[in-house]
Amino acid sequence: MQNKIKHVFFDLDHTLWDFETNSRETLDEIHHRFELGERGMDLMKFIHAYEKVNSGMWALYRENAITKEELRDKRFQETLLEMGVVSKSLAHEISEYYLFNSPRKSNLFDHAHFVLDYLKSRYTLHIITNGFEEAQKIKLDRSNLNSYFTEVITSEQVGFRKPNRFIFDHALNTTGANASESVMIGDDLEADVLGAMNCGFEGVFFNPKEVPIGKDPKYDYKEINCLSELRQIL
Repeated sequence: MQNKIKHVFFDLDHTLWDFETNSRETLDEIHHRFELGERGMDLMKFIHAYEKVNSGMWALYRENAITKEELRDKRFQETLLEMGVVSKSLAHEISEYYLFNSPRKSNLFDHAHFVLDYLKSRYTLHIITNGFEEAQKIKLDRSNLNSYFTEVITSEQVGFRKPNRFIFDHALNTTGANASESVMIGDDLEADVLGAMNCGFEGVFFNPKEVPIGKDPKYDYKEINCLSELRQIL
């Protein structure tokens, strides 16, 4: 792979930016700030309820079943309902706090800067993300990641989300890259890796939790459990 690759594309959330850690830090702050314990809400039950609701809302958003605004408005309403609390006003306050503070967290996966320093000296690096544009810009800035990437492609810019081939085609056109000289690295096997490979990219599946996944023999992608392994591939 090393000899032919010129452009390296990364996903952001759950690949470089440690979404789970950053989100949980913010939810911990919310639990304390809004005195949710006084309402009988256990911290971990609150976190798990939110993560379940948020995952379901994002699945609906990816299917265009709900809008960005509905996702943001309803996920904390539904979380509070799961915890036995009915309060749109409290849900709105919590949502505003989360939206402002979570993207400003800067926890990255282990070795992220080390690996990006290594790759930056050898390849042209880019981001392709399904995250909301304003939040992703803040994450890149606060995590000191901006300087590594030539182009940051967001699904909001393009109007299509991974794994739709239009976002990958747009990325190639924007960067001037050839698919055969490009690799996509991400934690979502279908959206990041297989989506890109269907457009002619090479693919690297980032699987830090080592979740067993059956491999389709027609897709010859690499799998890594730590970002440091990219040095052996690239």
